[in-house]
Amino acid sequence: MERSAPAMLQESYDNVGLLVGDPDGEVSGALVCLDVTEGVIEEAITHGCGLIIAHHPLIFKGLKRLVGSDPVQRMVIKAIRQDIAVMAVHTNLDNVAWGVNGELAQRIGLSPAHVLETRPDQLRKLVVFVPRDHVEPVRNALFQSGAGQLGRYDECSFGVDGTGTFRAGAGSEPFVGVIGERHDEAEVRLEVIYPTMIERSLLRAMMEAHPYEEVAHFIHPVLIGHPQIGSGLIGEFPEPVDPVAFLALLKDRLGIPWLRHGPMPNRPIRRVALCGGSGAFLLSKAKAEKVDAFVTGDLKYHDFFEADGRLLLVDVGHYGSEQFTMTLIQRLLGEKFPTFAVRLTETVTDPIHYS
Repeated sequence: MERSAPAMLQESYDNVGLLVGDPDGEVSGALVCLDVTEGVIEEAITHGCGLIIAHHPLIFKGLKRLVGSDPVQRMVIKAIRQDIAVMAVHTNLDNVAWGVNGELAQRIGLSPAHVLETRPDQLRKLVVFVPRDHVEPVRNALFQSGAGQLGRYDECSFGVDGTGTFRAGAGSEPFVGVIGERHDEAEVRLEVIYPTMIERSLLRAMMEAHPYEEVAHFIHPVLIGHPQIGSGLIGEFPEPVDPVAFLALLKDRLGIPWLRHGPMPNRPIRRVALCGGSGAFLLSKAKAEKVDAFVTGDLKYHDFFEADGRLLLVDVGHYGSEQFTMTLIQRLLGEKFPTFAVRLTETVTDPIHYS
């Protein structure tokens, strides 16, 4: 899960990762849910699942005591007593294009284009100096680690020839040159862009492929946003859809009997912005992107006024917009551990009911 949605991508207020349990412990099965409830913990016990993976963190605001005086405390105590670990994959999975919003877009039938609001701190540039005869092995190692992606192009890099100088000190084992004497070496300054979340594995691959004992390299921040990391998502239908048919499609694909929406536009819907969960904070961005519709949850009365007729604003509910996150988590784990039992909860944890 850390590879698919690194914890470093979580929002500052969030609490993701392993929340209850032994990091070095072993589990024989996992139960995936949106929310941890006492019913979900009972379900994990019944099926022998030693791990619960939730989208929403069980421990969110912090705990000052464990005495069973509220539902969260009771659930934590019960999980510990039953040796059940609990982890959360929340805004870190929201903030990758292939995560919560990518899954929602796929269910609706949209072709994802890019995130709605990118995060400006998610790209960096690596500069490394490589002896000329070893540039390709190092370059290939960087590409294989995920560096060099620029929009629809990959394996992008820049190199310029130069001369490096160094003098090996006592105790060193220089690849070229003699200890105690300055050495001149024909080198290439190699540059690649990479997403911050792969930095650790990228640097490890660079070190393994580079022939030098001490690798001269620099890391620079890149102020432009990563098109696949950030909040929300914009996608398009292959063909324009009538607004009435669009709302019917949402109810059908999401399996919800209701939704709330603003005034119906007199134009078809093709370009759609999405944000699973509570997405009102992206409404201004959606309007600026000139999308035809914005689909999210937890909208307030005045949000529909703010839409100002510039897009069709649709509230499909918090649970309705995030329900497929469970299937996404199950698929991510199944691809990595095909023989590991990953169950989807049968407990409906949506706390909102309509009658």
